Amino acid sequence: MVAVCDLDADRAAEVAGWLRGVRAVTDPEEIWAAPDVDVVALCTPPALHRAQVEAALRAGKDVICEKPLVASVREVDELAAIAAETGRTVMPVFQYRFGNGLQKLKALVDQGVAGRPYVANIDLAWNRGTDYYAAPWRGRWETELGGVLLGHAMHLLDMAVLILGPPVAVWARTATLVNEIETEDSAVVTLRWANGALATLSATLGSMVEISRHRFTFEHLTAESGTAPYTNSFDPWEFTAAPGHEQEMAAVLDGYTPGTEDYIGQFERYALARAAGEQPPVTLVDARLMLELVTALYLSARTDREVMFPLDPADPRLGGWAP
Repeated sequence: MVAVCDLDADRAAEVAGWLRGVRAVTDPEEIWAAPDVDVVALCTPPALHRAQVEAALRAGKDVICEKPLVASVREVDELAAIAAETGRTVMPVFQYRFGNGLQKLKALVDQGVAGRPYVANIDLAWNRGTDYYAAPWRGRWETELGGVLLGHAMHLLDMAVLILGPPVAVWARTATLVNEIETEDSAVVTLRWANGALATLSATLGSMVEISRHRFTFEHLTAESGTAPYTNSFDPWEFTAAPGHEQEMAAVLDGYTPGTEDYIGQFERYALARAAGEQPPVTLVDARLMLELVTALYLSARTDREVMFPLDPADPRLGGWAP
C-alpha cells in the first residue's frame, strides 16, 4: 500500500495513517500518474466508477472496484473492451463468495454429493436509516444507481448463483417503505432454474434485528448458513445429509481445506493470481452476470411479470436499469 486518495484531505490522511509509509493525496490524477502504483482499488460512490475505472486502465493500472461496478450491463462491456485494449484487468469485489461455509457447499455440489437442487431460501434483514442516507449520494438513482436489490441483496444473490448457476426466470416486487428515498429499500424475489429448482429472496432495510441467511435444500443434503448479517458465508454452516449419504458428505467436508475469508480472502487470491499471471478470482464476466440479473429484477418489478433470463441482447434496459 503506497497511497490513499480522497477529496477530503483529513480523511485521506486518517486512512493513510493506518499504515506506515503511505502518502495521502486529494487528486485522483496523482494516482493515475504515480509510477509506484500498480493496482488501484476504487471505493468511491457508484456513479463515479465507470469513468474512474477507465482512467485507471488507460493509465496502465489494474483495477479493483467495489460494487455496483457500473450503471449498466453495456458499461461492463465497455470496460471489458478497454481492459482488453490496454492489457489490464478489472476485479469486481464480491467478498461474500470466499466464506468457508459457502465454499464447503460449493465443494459438495461440484463433487456431485448434493444431488438435485430443490429450493433455496434467502433472507436479508438489515437496518439503514437517516444516518446511512445522510451521505448525499445515497438513496438516489443518479448517484447510488439502485437500492436494496443492487447495493445490498446482490451479494446474497451472488452466493446463490455461485452454487446453483444462473436462473432462467425471475419475478420481483419492490417498495420504498422504510426511508424517504428515491430507490427501493424492500423487496421480495422468486427465481427459477432450468432444472426446476426455485429460490426466494426477502430483503428489507428496516429490520431492528439484522440477519443474513441462506438455506439450500438438495436431493441428498440440506445446508443452512449462520445469520451474521455481513459474514453469513463464513463458518459455521450446518450440513445435514439424507439417509445413506452421510459418509460421502463427511468425506468432502473432512477433506476441505479452509481458506481466508471476506475481503482479505478475495485480495489474497487476487495477489496469488496476479503473481501467476492468471485471471482474478472474480472477473468482469461475474459482474456482468449479476448486473444483468439485477436489471431483470428491476424490469420485473416495474412490469409486474416474470422476466426470462438472460435478457434479449437487444433489450434497451441493458443500457441502464434506472427509471
